[in-house]
Amino acid sequence: MAKWIEIRKGADFNKIAKEHGISPIVARILRNRDVYRDEDIEMYIRADEKYLHDPHLLKDIDLAADIMRKSIEAGDAIRIIGDYDVDGVCSSYILLSGIKLCGGDVDVVLPHRINDGYGLSINLVNKAHEDGKKTIITCDNGIAAIDQIAHAKELGMTVVVTDHHEVSYAGDNKDEMLLPPADAVVDPKRRDDEYPYKEICGAMVAYKFIQVLTEKMGIKADDKLRKFFDEMAIFAGWATVCDVMPLKDENRVIVKKSFNCISGTENLGLQALLRVNEIDPFSVTCYIYGFVIGPCLNATGRLDSAMRGLELLTEKNANAAAELALELKELNDSRKDMTQQGKDEAMEILENYGDKLPDVLVIYMPKLHESLAGIIAGKVREEVNHPVFVLTDAGEGLVKGSGRSIEAYHMFDSLSQCRSLLTKYGGHKMAAGFSLPKDNLEAFNDMLNKNSELTEDDFEEIVRLDMELPLKFISMGLLKEIESLAPFGQGNPEPVFAAREVELVKGRIMGKNANVAKIVVKNPEGRCFDMMVFGSIFDRWNEFLDDNFGMQNREKLYNGGFHDKMIIKIAYQPKINEFRGEESIQIILKDFIP
Repeated sequence: MAKWIEIRKGADFNKIAKEHGISPIVARILRNRDVYRDEDIEMYIRADEKYLHDPHLLKDIDLAADIMRKSIEAGDAIRIIGDYDVDGVCSSYILLSGIKLCGGDVDVVLPHRINDGYGLSINLVNKAHEDGKKTIITCDNGIAAIDQIAHAKELGMTVVVTDHHEVSYAGDNKDEMLLPPADAVVDPKRRDDEYPYKEICGAMVAYKFIQVLTEKMGIKADDKLRKFFDEMAIFAGWATVCDVMPLKDENRVIVKKSFNCISGTENLGLQALLRVNEIDPFSVTCYIYGFVIGPCLNATGRLDSAMRGLELLTEKNANAAAELALELKELNDSRKDMTQQGKDEAMEILENYGDKLPDVLVIYMPKLHESLAGIIAGKVREEVNHPVFVLTDAGEGLVKGSGRSIEAYHMFDSLSQCRSLLTKYGGHKMAAGFSLPKDNLEAFNDMLNKNSELTEDDFEEIVRLDMELPLKFISMGLLKEIESLAPFGQGNPEPVFAAREVELVKGRIMGKNANVAKIVVKNPEGRCFDMMVFGSIFDRWNEFLDDNFGMQNREKLYNGGFHDKMIIKIAYQPKINEFRGEESIQIILKDFIP
């Protein structure tokens, strides 16, 4: 059973509500997300473009833009080298579009996950040099490519890094940065960077770089340029969601702008991807970005080549774009099947530990397609709430791995403590990628767990409640106000409330797989609501009913029979349900106790 924790951060909620024209309930929700200063509240509520931070505040960005301007004006051949995930593809597309707008001779190469590995490699540097490229600009990678960039400089190339990943440090001194020897390094995670908000994705860094570059190139800030940046904002917002950046500060602004702009996109590939997935462009959400169209783009980097995803975004023929979009969707459908098989195998491996799991899980799956390691690590992490590393054979005596973390465990720092065992690593707090000699695998596992400072409390599933809110306070007006706090996601969770004395009246089982329950519930004042039960809690819910009220009462609840009174306490999310043009209030069950 999950542990319920009510967030209790104090403030004068009535005063905040009056000053900002919101309800005290919403004022408390904002305070729970550490939004309480007047300017932060206004930024949160309005999410206006004016709240995007000045790109010139990023360390080295003016230097980087000046270098790029000189390369463009000199007619130098420029190569963008990105990454093979959604952020890498989108940031590459933004740089490609922006540098072309400025008149640059530019192309893109995205690393092949298996043949090249993550980020900038010696081979990619050599290939750029052989192709006559004078300048390399990275995006969503490069901050850890110290040897590779040193090699490029030895070849006489100009190198600009734009990245957002953690900066490596020397020894145990986290203040002593190990920056690559590039001509300019733009990364908000630099310890000498005073940018106001550091948790932006690679595509946002690219977006801001192009803002500065167009200024340096003297491109007029007219309607045409504004339309260009509206289009690029779509991809910066998409990448922000898919790279699981916190939906706080300017990230909320760019994602909201992305939603507003996508219905008017002129990108034929994106239009086709929406159509093939039957998505209304006027109703795009974080879920659509993160779990529908994002995985289609990611699947190319996992099972094929990420260049296919970039080709979709750069395609100028509508029919070709439609064919590409369908290929990407089919590739993602295949990826889903392989992921489920891999997750099942990983869970079987964990059964060998019995009831006591190690703090940090290192799961070696030698035959796994290495592109699926990260996504399977995430699936296992969701099941067991431990930090998880999944590794597979990479040939030549090496294994490659990807990790997904829990809130209490900083994955990049933990890998840094093991760097003597690794050949390569990178990432951030919640996710990381790495490689190491296969002979070091056991020592790697031992060192991670020896260094772990996690406690049993860190592994306990927690339901964080914004407040106890009896159902009588739920109204359509409140729900519309809560909706205005979207987009919800990492760092900006959808509000969860608790209610006591909720009576179960009647219900039915629904869905193709009979794994959804719709139940009429009643509050102490006699008002009824529809409550939906689905997802991972469905089986646990029916077991709970059997354990607390008996199987016969559960069956009567679902088939309309007369049953004993069933009263529980619920953790829930209230939603607006739309059906045939009519709106109604619906309760989504998140957890329950007798």
